[in-house]
Amino acid sequence: MPLHPPLWLHRQQAGLALAEACIEQLDMGPDSLLLALPRGGVAVAAAMATRLNLPLATWSVRKIADPAWPELAIGAVAAHGVVVWRHDDAALWRAQAAQRQGWLADQQRELERRRRLFGDPDDGQLRHRHLIVVDDGVATGMTVKAALLSLRGLEPASLTLAVPVMDRSLAQDLQQLVDHLVVLALVDDLRAVGIWYRHFEQLSDGQVLALLSQPLGDLEEARASRSRSEGLR
Repeated sequence: MPLHPPLWLHRQQAGLALAEACIEQLDMGPDSLLLALPRGGVAVAAAMATRLNLPLATWSVRKIADPAWPELAIGAVAAHGVVVWRHDDAALWRAQAAQRQGWLADQQRELERRRRLFGDPDDGQLRHRHLIVVDDGVATGMTVKAALLSLRGLEPASLTLAVPVMDRSLAQDLQQLVDHLVVLALVDDLRAVGIWYRHFEQLSDGQVLALLSQPLGDLEEARASRSRSEGLR
């Protein structure tokens, strides 16, 4: 049956549905960790954290765009110097322009600001953990790809990408970067993630910090709580 937007009222509803899909498809133990891509992915992952009783943290990544066309992503930058560029005929020109005009440097500075503000985990906190990367949707795939490449180098026990909606053409490429891919809706020609939500407001830094400060925001406390839950089954 064809899918028609919107599918969810808001990111929280999508997050609860995504949590149920993760329960069905993944074997989540006490070493599992939800890693949300700020800002929109945090609202999805916060709902998942409550349902799954898993800790929540952020993994910041930044889109690179020409200021004249801010909605058109030409690349993305993530931690550990990872940079990816759009793969089309203009990719080389765009990469050169981003470096020459300072767009890349601007986003690298913003990336570091967000990593400090949101408290992205240190590498050692992620090594040998089962990482579940969460965003509110994947249209071009560049920010998600940058995040996954930066995390893969940290030697996680496993790497999962979980999103409510994704452009169908990206699924095969992203599947190669992860151990598990959980998607609620694969759609053709996904031009805008927001149309799949009835309410899709942009989140502020303050709203992200408020979501992260919820009870399951503490990594070690949530990990211990889940361990206790597993022991009672």
